[in-house]
Parts: sequence; structure tokens; C-alpha cells
Amino acid sequence: MDGVDKILAQWNRERPDLDVGPMGLIGRLRRISRYLTREMEKTFAAHGLNDASFDVLATLRRSGSPYGLSPGDLQATMMITSGTMTNRIDQLEKAGLVTRTVNPDDGRGFLVSLTKKGFAVIDAAVTDHVATQKRLTASLSAKDKAALNRLLRNYLTTLSAP
Repeated sequence: MDGVDKILAQWNRERPDLDVGPMGLIGRLRRISRYLTREMEKTFAAHGLNDASFDVLATLRRSGSPYGLSPGDLQATMMITSGTMTNRIDQLEKAGLVTRTVNPDDGRGFLVSLTKKGFAVIDAAVTDHVATQKRLTASLSAKDKAALNRLLRNYLTTLSAP
């Protein structure tokens, strides 16, 4: 039994007319998500980053050489507002992790690119991030990881379908 089981038992006692089974699933997913987020944020902080700055730098790094994207492409990948994107870019530029250059394909726009410092920071951070994720999933067998990944992929696909 876990803390969610106790909550479900209380609701079953107080409201036996309700099927609270989904509450257990969602409650566990939320608790796991919060725990995982806290642990990953510790890793980001060790590199002077937060979840938002890691997201931008990681998106640029995984885009491949020359590690630059337009703000619109970044925004679409990360599903955030343009104001939020501008703020993130401003902060990363102040820290010397990204630079803005004129977009050679569109002189009216610009590209956000990793600086040498930004490249080094994100490479070190993503290495530690992967190690953190490995630690966080180490208690699951390879078979359980595959099954959980399949179930969550199917669930997410269903939830995000139009």
C-alpha cells in the first residue's frame, strides 16, 4: 500500500457511490511527476540552469549543427508563448549561453544559436541529466520499463489526439 491507496480507501468509505479508480492512477502519476521534476531540477541547478533554460539549450543542441533555430521554431518545439520565448532567450543571451544572429534565409528574422560556452554547459548538463534519469528508473526491470513506456505512449497519444 502507498499513500494513494489510503486516500482511495477514505473516498471509498465516504463515497462508495463513486468509482475513484482513476483518482489512483492520476494521483500516482502526479506524485511521480513531481518527484521526478524535483530530482531533475537539482541536476539542472548544478549547471546553473533551470527547467526552462535547459529546455531551450537542449532543443538547440539536439537540432544538430550549426545548433541554431529561429525563435518560431524553438517556440513550436517547446509549445510556449512568444513572450515567454523572448524572455528565455534574453536570459540565456545575458548568461553568454546563446547568441542572436541574422537569419541568412530571412533577413528580417534571426537565429538563436548556442555559444561555445552554451554548448559546453548543455553537453555537461545533458550528460548528468541522462545519469539522473537512469538513476530514477533503475528500480524498474528492462521489461517493466518497456511495458511502462508502451502504456504511457499509448495513453499520451490518446490524450493528445485531436
